[in-house]
Amino acid sequence: MKKKIQASIIIRTKNEEHWIESCLTKIFNQKKISFEVILVDNNSTDKTVAKAKKFDVKVIKISKYFPGKAINIGASKANGKYIVCLSAHCIPENDLWLANLIKNLDLKNIAAVYGKQKPLPYSSSFDKRDLYNLFGDDRRIQKKDTFFHNANSAIKRDIWIKYKFDEKTPHIEDRIWSNKILKKNYKIIYEPKASV
Repeated sequence: MKKKIQASIIIRTKNEEHWIESCLTKIFNQKKISFEVILVDNNSTDKTVAKAKKFDVKVIKISKYFPGKAINIGASKANGKYIVCLSAHCIPENDLWLANLIKNLDLKNIAAVYGKQKPLPYSSSFDKRDLYNLFGDDRRIQKKDTFFHNANSAIKRDIWIKYKFDEKTPHIEDRIWSNKILKKNYKIIYEPKASV
């Protein structure tokens, strides 16, 4: 009997050969959660797809890229109860990243969760400052604050079916979506223990 998939992890890529193996290695070391990985690739011209195919991933190729459209395409092929979005250059910090990210989704009226993003040791001082300011150490439940980030996030699949991402905006598709969700009286959680 086939194991039921809890999470479908969607990774959007474009020439991410430098990061993709590290990202996928950390993903496939996750504990406690059954998952599948769907790579939505935007015409990479490097070795991103070849490196990704070393792992058990489903690859979907797209040509006209918009961030929300890429997520929607990946989610439409997903089998999991939860849709997880992870940027290819975001490397999960430990083997409980996924469990920590989705554990809050069973709470009442919670539509989505996003996790912490940390800078690399060699990140610029500006990037370090921005990430420390945006992603603190305190978990919070957002009822009005529309900040949400698809570089490291999870949403309930049944919510996504009703409220898909905008497919025409070139950026901030996550904040446009969260604004819509909060107006429907759902809540969003920031979970710092789900760190990349």
